[in-house]
This record gives sequence, C-alpha cells and structure tokens, in this order.
Amino acid sequence: MLGRVLAIALNTYRESVRARILLGLAGIAFAVAFYSLIVGAYTLKHAPRVVSDLGSASISIFSIAVAVIIGATSLHRELEQKTLFPILARPLGRSEYLVGKYLGTLLTIGVFIMADAGLVLLISAALADRPLPLVIGCGLATVALLGLAMWKVPSARTFGLIPWSIALLVLGAVLGSAAGEERRVVLGGAALAFLEVAIVAAIATLFSSFSTPFLSALLTLGVVIIGRSADSLSRFPVKTFGQPMHDFGVFLAHVAPNLHIFVPPRPLLTGEAIGAELGPYLGMAALSALGWSVGLLAVASLIFRRRDFL
Repeated sequence: MLGRVLAIALNTYRESVRARILLGLAGIAFAVAFYSLIVGAYTLKHAPRVVSDLGSASISIFSIAVAVIIGATSLHRELEQKTLFPILARPLGRSEYLVGKYLGTLLTIGVFIMADAGLVLLISAALADRPLPLVIGCGLATVALLGLAMWKVPSARTFGLIPWSIALLVLGAVLGSAAGEERRVVLGGAALAFLEVAIVAAIATLFSSFSTPFLSALLTLGVVIIGRSADSLSRFPVKTFGQPMHDFGVFLAHVAPNLHIFVPPRPLLTGEAIGAELGPYLGMAALSALGWSVGLLAVASLIFRRRDFL
C-alpha cells in the first residue's frame, strides 16, 4: 500500500513542478524576497526586521496560493487527460490514489517553502553583517550545483529540486545564525506556513473530489478567508451586528479550521511573548493540522470512492 501511495505522490510532484503557473508563483515569491531589501532600505535600522516579516508573510501567502491551485486542478487534470482510468484499473484503491495526490501536493509545497525560506534567510544573513561575498558565493554555488545536476542527470530536472531546497534552507539557517531573532521568525513562520497549507491542501482535495477546479478553488479560498478570520467572527458585537449575525459568526468559527493560529504575533516567534513558548505552540499547531488533514482526507476518500466518472 505504501509503495502505491508513494508512486502516486511522486508522480503528482513531477507533474506539479513542471506546471508553468507554479514556476511563475515561485518567481514572484523570490522577487518579493528581494523587494523586501528595497523596502528595508527606507527603514534605516529596521531593514532585517522588514526582510524577515515581509519574507515570512510572502511564504505564507504564496504557499496557500500554490496549495489551492495544485489541490484544485491536479485531480481534474487526470480526468481531463483520461489518465485516471488506467491508473484506477490497476490494483490501486481510490483512497490510496487520493492520499497519494495529497502527499504529492504537500511535497511540492514543502520544496517551495524551503527554497523561499532559504532565500530569505540568506538575505537576512547578508544584513546581519555576514560577509556579502560569502553569502552570494554560497547561494550561487547551490544554484550552479543544481544546474550541473540537471544537465548531467535528466531525473534531477524534477527531483533535484528536493535536495537543493533542503540544502538552501540549511545553508540559510547556518549563515542566518548571525541574524538572531530574525532567523527564528523566518524558520517559525515557514514551519507554521507548511502546517497551514497541509490543511488548505486537504480542503482543496476534498472539494476537488466532487467539484470542478474553478469551484474547488473558490470554495477553498472561502474556507481560508473564514479560517483566517475565525477569531474575529466569533466576537461579532451583538449591539452592532445583531444576535443572528453574531450566532452565524460563531457557527462559522466553530465549523471552519482556525487558520489564525498559524499566523501568530511576532513576539511569540521571537520568544518575547510572556507565558508562551514557540516549541509547545508549534506542537499544538502540528496536532491541529494533523487532525484536520486526516479528517478532511477521510471525508474526501468517502466521496471519491462513490463518485461516478462516466
């Protein structure tokens, strides 16, 4: 079973990294990381904070966009190209197929987040008085090694991005140690972004199991907006909005996943928050992401098993 799920996951990853829209989003995310340098230049002594905050925000936003697009279109692409039928004709359960698609989506987003976070950390390292030639040289060396691997080994053009993104993240974390709390902000924000998109990808997989790509993306975005606003919805003032609207807001806050916990205030990420530590908070967020993902995938599998493709 595990081998079949892994095969579907790797195939999903292979298709996703070749999509032009993903490459476009990655290019925009990297451009935002460099743009943060320009914004930080106007803040005098606060450039490192601007880079880490803007970089973390871009990782969160663009990873959600990737999760929505891949999750909403991946399954429909298989149906449109009619490659799904020979796959399901093999000894492969529909639930295994759906879980494999989900894990492939997560792998793609994980590579995206690690690469983006590594770039932001390298920029933070340069602002933290690390020798600029060292930072630029290390960054270009990883790109050169990736390019050489892609030239020599055809499979590296797809799967070479996985070790490259890990190496870039590790390199950025090592050189970014001089950045202090800014490194904690980027690494903590990246980890929470991955946990959030684990839920978002599961939501997109659920909707795509019975709906069209456009409607799946629209519904997923709606749930994301509600989840990000869960705390505000539960506190609608009765005097302003009335009791029915207040009750409706409380209902939405309870049925939708609370995604607001994955974008905590900066003091918690830097360790300055009183009575809260980042480690236990990440553990709590991971349990929440795991619970929602498993539950949503279970419902999606139930729907997908009963779906008639003819």
